[in-house]
Amino acid sequence: MPRRATNNPRQLRAKSCGCKLCIEAYPPDDPGERRPRRDCIGSWQARYRDANGDQKARNFGKKKEADAFLDEVRGAVRQGTYLDPKRGEITVEKWWTVWWPAHEPKRPTTRNRKLSSWTVHIQPKWGKRKLNSLTYLELQAWVARELKGYATQTKVLELLKMMLRDAVRDQRILFNPAENVTKTASPPAKHPDDLRPPTPEQYGLVRENLHPWYWPNVDFLEDTGVRWGEHAGTRRAFLDFVDDLLQVRENVIDDRGVLRRQGIPKTSAGFRTVPLTPKAKNAALIMIDRLDPASTVSAVTDGMHPEELMFRSPNAGNTRTINGVEQIVDGVLSRNNFYRVWIPAIKAAGIARMVTNPETGRKEWWPRISDYRDALASRLHAGGMSEVDVQYILGHERGGKVTWHYTHRGEQAVANARDVLSTGRHLRAVS
Repeated sequence: MPRRATNNPRQLRAKSCGCKLCIEAYPPDDPGERRPRRDCIGSWQARYRDANGDQKARNFGKKKEADAFLDEVRGAVRQGTYLDPKRGEITVEKWWTVWWPAHEPKRPTTRNRKLSSWTVHIQPKWGKRKLNSLTYLELQAWVARELKGYATQTKVLELLKMMLRDAVRDQRILFNPAENVTKTASPPAKHPDDLRPPTPEQYGLVRENLHPWYWPNVDFLEDTGVRWGEHAGTRRAFLDFVDDLLQVRENVIDDRGVLRRQGIPKTSAGFRTVPLTPKAKNAALIMIDRLDPASTVSAVTDGMHPEELMFRSPNAGNTRTINGVEQIVDGVLSRNNFYRVWIPAIKAAGIARMVTNPETGRKEWWPRISDYRDALASRLHAGGMSEVDVQYILGHERGGKVTWHYTHRGEQAVANARDVLSTGRHLRAVS
C-alpha cells in the first residue's frame, strides 16, 4: 500500500459554507451573502487506491464515516476481497444488457421462457434498482407476495439467482442476496380424474367427432405416444415401412407465434426408435396417399421444408392471396390451431370437462392432446413392460428405480412394445 496521506480524509470546500477557508476558496459577491461560521460544513473526501492501484475517491457527510470507510477499504485491498462500489451501482436493467448476450440460450423454447421471466416479472419490479441495493428480505417478500404459482416461482427465481450469481463472479457485489430465497408455493395437487387419460372407448368417441382429415393424426398419436411437436415434425424419411419403425429425430416448436423446426432434444433420450403398429402404419400410409410427402432428407438448418412432413393441415399445398401475392400454404400443424378442432370434438363426444389449474387459476379442457402419451404408457405398463423400456419408447431421460438397473435397451424395448401394442401379449413385470 502507498504511504497514507496525512490529510486523508480531507474536507472539501463548499460554496454555501461561511467558514474562513470556504470564503477564501469561494469569495461571495456580496459580503453579507453568507453568514460567518467557525466550523466548516463541507463534505469529507476519502481517497484510496483499488486493487489495480488506481486512485479512487468517495465523499461522506461526516469525518468519522470517511475514516470508517477508509479502514474497511484498506483491509479489503490487503485481503484481496475489495470490490469497486461503483461497479455494484449498475442497475439491474443495465446488468441484464451486459449479462444476457453471454447467457442467451440457443434453444428458442428455453430462450423465450427466460425472456418471459425477465420482461414480465424481474424487469418491472427490480429493473431500476442498483445491484448493490438488493436485499434478501425484500426479495423473499416479493416471491411470497407477488409471484403466484409454483412453476412461476421456480422459473423466475432460477433466472434471478443466475444473474446475481454472475454479478458476484464479476466482482460487482460481494454476495448473492437471492441465494437463500426460497419458493413459498407448493406444487399443485390435481384430482386423480384430471390425471387419468381417457379410455379407448372415449377416444373412439372423440375420433368420430373429428373431421376425417384428422383421423390419421389421432390414430398415430394413440399408438406411438410421440409428443405433439414430434408428431408435427415427423418426416417421410423417418419412417421405415419394411421393419415398421419410426425414428423420432425432430420436432416443431412455437417460437412466439412462429413455427420453427428443431432437432431433438435437450437430452439424448429424445432420439429414439418407436414401433409402428398396424394402426399407426395405416395412418401414415393414408397421409402419404393424401399428400405424397417428399422422401428427401434436408438438414434442420435448411428451414422447415414442409413438403417432407407427413402430417399437415387440410389446406396444405393450396394457394392463398396475401397482399395481392399468391402463396402456397405450408400447412404445418400447430397445437393451438389443432385445438380449434379438438375442443369441439371432445365436447361433441360428451367427455369434455373444464379443469382449473390449482396453481395459476388458468382454465383448460380435459382431455388434452398429451393424454395420448399417458394412455400409451398405461397400456405398456399393463402389458408388463419394464419401466426402462416404457421410458425408452416415450423418450424420457429417467423413469424410476428400474431405470438404474438397465441400459442400452433400445432394440429390446422396440420388440417388447410391438408385442404389447399389436398382440396384447403380457410380459413379465420387472420390479
